[in-house]
Amino acid sequence: MYKYEVIIFWSDEDQVFVSDVPELPGCVAHGNTYSDALENAEDAIQLWVETAKEFGDPVPVPKGKRLQFA
Repeated sequence: MYKYEVIIFWSDEDQVFVSDVPELPGCVAHGNTYSDALENAEDAIQLWVETAKEFGDPVPVPKGKRLQFA
């Protein structure tokens, strides 16, 4: 399990919960429930890291602290 910050918010436009992983550019997922969005984010993180490694791209080390404040 990777320890990247995941930000989850409700999208009125899409009518789903959106999960954003700010430390991994373009790593975004969604779900009909908060739990689904988090689970899908975990899958997206795994795929993001695997793909980066496959192509020899750098994988950011999780910062381990809160990145943004509401």
